[in-house]
Amino acid sequence: MTDTNRRFLLTARPDGMPKDSDFALVDAPLPELQPGEFLIRNHYASLDPAIRGWLDDVPSYLPPVALGDPVRATTVGIVEESKAEGFKPGDWVMGLNGIEHYSVGKLGGFTQPIDVSLVPSPTNFLSVMGAVGLTAYFGVIEILQPKSGQTLLVSGAAGAVGSLVGQLGKRAGCRVIGIAGGPAKCARLIDDYGFDAAIDYRGKDAAALSADIGAAAPDGIDLVFENVGGVGLDATLDHLNQFAQVALCGLISEYNSEHYGTRNLWQLIVHSATIRGFLISEFLDRFVEGGTAMAKMAAEGTLRFDEHIEEGIDNALPAFLRLFEGSNQGKMILKLI
Repeated sequence: MTDTNRRFLLTARPDGMPKDSDFALVDAPLPELQPGEFLIRNHYASLDPAIRGWLDDVPSYLPPVALGDPVRATTVGIVEESKAEGFKPGDWVMGLNGIEHYSVGKLGGFTQPIDVSLVPSPTNFLSVMGAVGLTAYFGVIEILQPKSGQTLLVSGAAGAVGSLVGQLGKRAGCRVIGIAGGPAKCARLIDDYGFDAAIDYRGKDAAALSADIGAAAPDGIDLVFENVGGVGLDATLDHLNQFAQVALCGLISEYNSEHYGTRNLWQLIVHSATIRGFLISEFLDRFVEGGTAMAKMAAEGTLRFDEHIEEGIDNALPAFLRLFEGSNQGKMILKLI
C-alpha cells in the first residue's frame, strides 16, 4: 500500500463533450479511517454512459458529482484496512465509489462483499453480473416480458447492455433486430450475438433509417429496447405494432448536446403503445436473482459477453469518451492496478 491516493477529480461542469480541462488528476494523502469505515484499494472501475449525467448539476436519480470530488463509478477492489465489522483486509468488494486508487467504504453504504471465486475474472462483476447484466435482465424479463414470435428491436445493440438484451430476446423466442454503428459492429450482432438482422445507422437521417427498419421488420415491431434516442427512436416509432412496448433505458446520443426531443410520439397514440423508463434500482431486492441467472447463462456458454479493458487512471477520460465515439468493443472497464 502506498502513502498517496491518485484521484480523477471533476473540476468544472462539462459543456457538451467532456474535455481535459473539466478534470484533474491529483495525488492526495491516504484518508484516516473512522470507526465503521474501511479502506478499499480499487482494482477496476466501470465506465458507463450514466456517468455523463452525474457530471451536470441537474436533478437526477443521484446527486451530481460535486466539484472537487472524484468522478463517481462502480468499482471492484480489495479491502486494505478496516474498522468496520464484516469487512476484513483481503475481502473483495464492489460499490459506488470514485475513480481513484483508494476509496473509503462505510457500513450501510453501497459497497458490499463479493465472491470472486464465482467468476473467471473480478471484472465480471462490472459486466455480466453487474449493473450491465442486471439492466439487460430486468429490462427484458420484467419491463418488456417478451413472448415467442414477437419482434424485438434493440438500439445501441453492439454495446454492453444491448448485446445482452438481444441474446435474452432470442432465448425468449423473439426475432431480434439490432441497430449499431458501422459494418464491423453489425457483423458482430449476427456472428457473435445471434441477432436475426442488423442495421447500420451511420450517415443516415430519420427517413433513411426508417426505411431500413421497415425492410428488416416488414411485419412491424412489438418490443423496443431503447439505448440511444434521437432520430433513431423517431425512425423506430414509425414501425410499431398495436400495443407495442418501448423500454427506455438510455439516450446516449443526447448526453453531450441539447436534447433532441422525440418528435414522433404521435405513433404511440396511433398504435396504443407504451413507453416506460426504468432504473435497475427498482429491482434492488432481486439483484441476487438477476445476477445468479446471468452468471448461470454465462457459465453454460449460452450468453456471450465482451469486456473492453483500458489500463491506468491517467487514461480515465480517453477511455470514457470511447463510449460516445462507439469505439469500445464490449463493456468499458478501467484497470486501476
